[in-house]
Amino acid sequence: MMKRNGIRYLILALLITLAPVLSVQAIELSAIDATLYGFLDARYGERLQNDPYQEDASLNEARLQLGLNRMGDWTTLQLRADFYHDEPVDQGDVELEPGRGWVDLREANLLFTPHDIMDVKLGRQILTWGTGDLVFINDLFPKDWQSFFIGRDEEYLKAPSDALLVSLFPAAFNIDLVYVPRFDPDRYIRGERISYFNPSLGRFAGQDAIVDPLLPDDWGDDAEYALRLSKNLGGYELSLYGYDGYWKSPSGFDPVTGRASFPELSVYGASLRGTVGPGIGNVEIGYYDSRQDRDGDDPFVPNSELRLLVGYEQELVRNVTLAGQYYLEALQKYGKYEQSLPVGMAKRDEYRHLLTARLTWMLLNQNLKVSLFAYYSPSDEDVYLRPNLTYKISDAWMVTAGGNIFSGEEDYTFFGQFENNTNLYAGLRYSF
Repeated sequence: MMKRNGIRYLILALLITLAPVLSVQAIELSAIDATLYGFLDARYGERLQNDPYQEDASLNEARLQLGLNRMGDWTTLQLRADFYHDEPVDQGDVELEPGRGWVDLREANLLFTPHDIMDVKLGRQILTWGTGDLVFINDLFPKDWQSFFIGRDEEYLKAPSDALLVSLFPAAFNIDLVYVPRFDPDRYIRGERISYFNPSLGRFAGQDAIVDPLLPDDWGDDAEYALRLSKNLGGYELSLYGYDGYWKSPSGFDPVTGRASFPELSVYGASLRGTVGPGIGNVEIGYYDSRQDRDGDDPFVPNSELRLLVGYEQELVRNVTLAGQYYLEALQKYGKYEQSLPVGMAKRDEYRHLLTARLTWMLLNQNLKVSLFAYYSPSDEDVYLRPNLTYKISDAWMVTAGGNIFSGEEDYTFFGQFENNTNLYAGLRYSF
């Protein structure tokens, strides 16, 4: 039976109320405009350190993206897919949700406006909200961490969702409702191309220990629900959030099967973003309610957490921008977590602190972009650096080069576990 709680009841009730409006019949699709666009992209990356569980090449691919927008009087049809060959891994059969195989369907949706104060988007789409810069609290839509860590374009961090998005614009505030009929997990670190710390083995692992989790995949029963209420108050964007579904990466463990799992999760949060002095500031908070372990005494299910983010961005001088963030994860019921921890298992800190900085410098009439994004955790004592240089040769041609540099005192911390995956990459893109 479908699991239900307050967020699910609220979203289902609103969708049922809106059903007569959503059931618009015989939408006219004739006499519409079409726009075709895309790019060709070739990239190569190589590890700087020896990794016994991976190939030396972290990235070696050719990619063709094709997109099509068709606009009519009532609807917009959006299609976008990537066709690619990825040398370092065995691509195998096409699996659209995890993005494996030779094609990755990024978008396939229909957008229409059945009412003056309503937009509806149905199908595969990229969803995003929240205020963080490459740090996420209330954005519980899937991320592609494998692409992010090997040097693909930053846009590939966001993975697609198969969803219904209903946006309402009444006078009081805006409402966004998202229904995902079957759980869409992150494209998480599996070991197929990025090594990771395997707590069961007590060591680094990769292609010798591919993660094969128990995935909630029943249509309807394993659905996700997300809600956002937002309003502009004197130039400040205030948002309230709710989510009901599962942890997006396999952070649980099933002792019966010996496989990783996705425990049930609800998230309640808020954010505020607006002008602060000469720059833009933001604050965001979220409570992660780990519904299968609210007492905190189950070692195989993550404890609930309180997460906080504070950020600020300012242009220092013309074409030079600096942004910084402070992020906190506060593990709840920490005493019970310590008592339940198996002997020999690495222990999390009660508070995980993370600092980020982004420096962006635009040169040569803004055709050359030099940037550095840095993560540093003083509690985990690990670092992740993302230097990048992008030069726009012409309106069509662009070259890029960068790196993913990991370092940490311990093998099991979030960034420290990826130390052997440190890589440099370069790419060439032709857009049309």
